Amino acid sequence: MTNNNARSLLILALVVGFVHWTSATALGQTPRSAEDFNNRGLQKQNSGDLDGAIADYTKAISLGAPALVHATAYNNRANAFMAKNNLAAAIEDYGSAIKLQPSNFENYFNRGIAHYNKRDLDAAMADFTKAIELEPKLAVAYNERANVRTEKGDIEGALADYSTSIALAPKTASFYYNRGIAHQSQKRSDAAIKDFSEALKLNPEFYKANLSRAASLLEAGDLDGAIADYTRALEFEPEDASLFYERGVARHKKQDLPGALADYTKAIELNKSHALAYANRGVVKVLLKKSDAAPDFEAAFKLDPSLRSRYGDFYKNRLKP
Repeated sequence: MTNNNARSLLILALVVGFVHWTSATALGQTPRSAEDFNNRGLQKQNSGDLDGAIADYTKAISLGAPALVHATAYNNRANAFMAKNNLAAAIEDYGSAIKLQPSNFENYFNRGIAHYNKRDLDAAMADFTKAIELEPKLAVAYNERANVRTEKGDIEGALADYSTSIALAPKTASFYYNRGIAHQSQKRSDAAIKDFSEALKLNPEFYKANLSRAASLLEAGDLDGAIADYTRALEFEPEDASLFYERGVARHKKQDLPGALADYTKAIELNKSHALAYANRGVVKVLLKKSDAAPDFEAAFKLDPSLRSRYGDFYKNRLKP
């Protein structure tokens, strides 16, 4: 699923607002009408001056103007509030825009994003559903509604929505990735691998798809494939301890003990609190008949006492006299 930042960028790209390039729209000129203030607000927002943009949108709303202009100013101000992570203000403004333009699907979609980010899943579901009702070919709305369904535990409903978003926009890598995550949550490794592979075909730089496919390949027993994907992911995130740890697990399962030892060691170098890396490195050291395994187990148990129940018998039987 896409993260909250990605969603915020999406709505700003999706809805750019009513732009009426007539009089007094440049930053150095004096705006007179609601359209002028709205347009200058857009310019300020595009330049990163969110507070200035909000002030201009507020002025536009205060002036007499057609409903379309006011609705657009509310929507644009809501987008600016979203960029400032002021979700309550954004939701209120999207609601005002909806009252003025009840048939505009973009306002419902954008408010759905705000509700989602605020963790009000039922309200987000209702808004995405209304956006779809008004614009049945809005692929991103199906994708976002699927994300909501996933979090509510309706995986089959989510899969149906992801599939619709893919049918409407088959060249969007993130839609395949999201459906792959849903399949992965249900231990459907083959379906997940297929979706992650399609995402990578569309976007070879989509390292999270490499990482997720690696996990499904590991679950499916394709150790070489998993190792290759973790290695590829490390090209993008070379300081990620978890990636070295996961590749170490795959190498460990493949009985490449020296390779696993190297990866667990690197994971510990990058994250000295990685308890599982210490524990697994201890196991590998025992299997390689190295004499310094005990400190790794002790470090693991100190960092996470619950690991004693998982590794304690191995430690006691193989190391303790």
